[in-house]
Amino acid sequence: MSYHLSKKKLRIIEFLLIGVLFGLIEDVIAVKAVSDAVINPRVILTILAVAIPFAIVSELIVDHPRFWINIRLRRPDDEDNEKQKS
Repeated sequence: MSYHLSKKKLRIIEFLLIGVLFGLIEDVIAVKAVSDAVINPRVILTILAVAIPFAIVSELIVDHPRFWINIRLRRPDDEDNEKQKS
């Protein structure tokens, strides 16, 4: 059986998996490493409250295909591609 995901659905899955889940795991590790806090549901909710806005900025805004075009900047890898063409 073949599944076809639209670009929008794929971006939302990427946002949830990479942005939120990995952000949560990363922040739990950081909290555990630098404090004596017990990881409980309240700490998890606090971490999610911090991780979700960063995930939105990172995954849905900055990684949007037209982000760099809209702010008139080039991606660093675009410069490398131009150098290789020359």
